[in-house]
Amino acid sequence: MKGVVFPGERQVQILDFPDPTPGPGEVVLEIKASGMCGSDLKFYRAKGGPAALGFKMAGGPVVAGHEPCGVVVAVGPGVSEKQAWVGMRAMQHHYRGCGVCPHCSTGWMQLCVEGVAEVYGITGNGGHAKYMKAPARTLVELPEELSFETGAAIACGTGTAWGALQRLGLQGDHTIAIFGQGPVGLSATQLASHMGARVIALDTSDERLARAKGMGADLLINPAQTENVVQAIRDATHGLGAHASLDASSSPQARAQAVRCVRTWGKACFVGEGDTVTLDVSNDMLRRQVTLIGSWTFSTVGQAECARYIADRGVKVDDLFTHRWRLDQAEEAYRLFDTQTSGKGVILPN
Repeated sequence: MKGVVFPGERQVQILDFPDPTPGPGEVVLEIKASGMCGSDLKFYRAKGGPAALGFKMAGGPVVAGHEPCGVVVAVGPGVSEKQAWVGMRAMQHHYRGCGVCPHCSTGWMQLCVEGVAEVYGITGNGGHAKYMKAPARTLVELPEELSFETGAAIACGTGTAWGALQRLGLQGDHTIAIFGQGPVGLSATQLASHMGARVIALDTSDERLARAKGMGADLLINPAQTENVVQAIRDATHGLGAHASLDASSSPQARAQAVRCVRTWGKACFVGEGDTVTLDVSNDMLRRQVTLIGSWTFSTVGQAECARYIADRGVKVDDLFTHRWRLDQAEEAYRLFDTQTSGKGVILPN
């Protein structure tokens, strides 16, 4: 089979890989949709190759793509029929841990006490190929009402937004400021709006702000064109500030603004990976009773809950996608995605 590989330096290769065969406890998915995530870009851009980022890479090239969704086509020995079966529509939770520690046993394999053994699409073969092998315990059933593209979004970006909103305890009478309207931020805007919250969407791209408006944002702010972002949010909230904020941008400046823009007793959540932030702890947090939350993706339980919410409430997650690509178009797809001005892309290997 053909698989997409990131050698680094903004290059994409399509290499030949053997079709996978499931071992004990494993399955093979025929990939129907493999989402493109902002996290891919650090491996796509990596100077000296992805291994230079400090990840313990496999012995050879690794198939990219950590938002896999497809159909089970082969089941290995020891897989319970309650876990997986041929024909099962499934998302894949893209981490493998020990499977038995307190975190793994509750679906948080990325927090494995022994250390994450594999991150699919990064240190193990992911979804940008015709087939993908994975432990059966990492599968989450995709509701019949949802498309494979929606399943791919839930498998990382939309699921990450869901997890953050749950940790914030967002309510319908809240106002939330969401910094960064890439795939994760836009998902947060869509979900928060659907939950009944008032959404202030922030991004330096007018194109992305326009998409946020279409996803339910009530107020748009371009920080590059706004003299005082925190004051603008306070002005829009009767001088009090937002009840909650979510930073999906990874920008140090946006992170600080996300903390400062919430009201007394407010909550701020960081989901954007990497970089830093500098805060005046007393004035920004302590003396305003502000809660700062770090939220990293989601559990298998949370992934299933997110999918069921989206199916039951008719959330149109497919509207996130602006581009659908064939596998042989991966180079063009990531060249466009690298500009960080477009919406979400998805690769359809089959």
